[in-house]
Amino acid sequence: MSSGDDRHFPNGCDDYSSTAAAKFLNEHGELTSDFRKDLETEISRLCIKLEKRSEDIGEHDHSVYTGHAGIALLYMHLYKNFPPFQKYKYLKIALSHVEPYLSKLKLKRPSFICGEAGILAVGAVLLNQLNMKEKAEDCVKNLLKFGREVSDVDDKMPDEVLYGRAGYLFSLLYVKTLYDSDAVSSAAIESVVEALIHSGKALALEEKSKFPLMYKWHDKHYLGAAHGIVGILYMLLQAGKDLIEEYVENLIKPTLDQLLLLRFPSGNYPSSVSNTSDKLVQWCHGAPGFVLLFCRASEVFDDQKYLDAAQDAAECVWERGLLQKGYGLCHGAAGNGYAFLELYKLTKDVKHLYRAIQFARFCMDYGDHGCRTPDRPLSLFEGLAGTIYFLADLLNPKRAAFPGFGLD
Repeated sequence: MSSGDDRHFPNGCDDYSSTAAAKFLNEHGELTSDFRKDLETEISRLCIKLEKRSEDIGEHDHSVYTGHAGIALLYMHLYKNFPPFQKYKYLKIALSHVEPYLSKLKLKRPSFICGEAGILAVGAVLLNQLNMKEKAEDCVKNLLKFGREVSDVDDKMPDEVLYGRAGYLFSLLYVKTLYDSDAVSSAAIESVVEALIHSGKALALEEKSKFPLMYKWHDKHYLGAAHGIVGILYMLLQAGKDLIEEYVENLIKPTLDQLLLLRFPSGNYPSSVSNTSDKLVQWCHGAPGFVLLFCRASEVFDDQKYLDAAQDAAECVWERGLLQKGYGLCHGAAGNGYAFLELYKLTKDVKHLYRAIQFARFCMDYGDHGCRTPDRPLSLFEGLAGTIYFLADLLNPKRAAFPGFGLD
């Protein structure tokens, strides 16, 4: 790795060995009490920093990506994973970031991360946890109102995760998994799956693409987790094997296999089909998102080649994933750390947990590296909240999941 690359810091950490890992992991492969204490202390410190500036979050931004729903999601996550006294207060703080905004939604954007569907889905789960059943049900009803528009294959709606159909699919899966399995019907999920398949197949045929499924965002054939094929395929696989069974052999697996052919010698992948530049190593574009997808494919199809591809891409993340852009989820070190957590969950190999810990240690020195300041420095996907979310996931790594993307 070149120390002259202006996108990432040189990774000076020792790679995994039993000796190096002994400082952080005990003989059972679990966090040592000393490191756990350090991690909890740092999470507390960063939470205080976040709370002191929480009024800086714009009242008109309700999104999971940069707004109040993302902060709420963090505090719900802390309630689940973080042990300090009075942890119930986290749900109350989360509520303060959701309840005031539910009546102001215009129901125009159906995605989880960048749309109103996100605050509705988060609201449903949170209000249900607080036994505010009626308001929770209202959130679900409003969420389901998007269904007809999203499933309309003639609608020019994008398909990707941040703004499109795949993001709405995650909203439904989130509510079904964490609120009530009966709240969202299989038919509602299936109609979104069919719309995603129809859209991808139609564009591939129209453009005579080598990919059986092809998608566009702003006239570019993006590949990554945020705007491209990786994110869309991930959501299709997460929907469940029975809902995608008829599309697997002729559409989904051949599209996965076509992605494998785009690998750079470094283990990284291009940001779009026509791009030949091996530059971006971040969740939204490049190897980290591919690791998550190939791990999911390996699990769903029980195919070693996808696990091999995930581990290959993770080598690139280890080399080039400590980003000068900062510590965030979308394009920062915390988001990249999820590549190792996902591999650890799948393989139980402590090498991957150790690597996630090293990325966490980088994040624990928040602000000390001279990284760029993001546009929304407190937010879940660009800033401090996302870094805290990642650190909290390390406390329970077998259940870790990238927010707004994976379901534990």
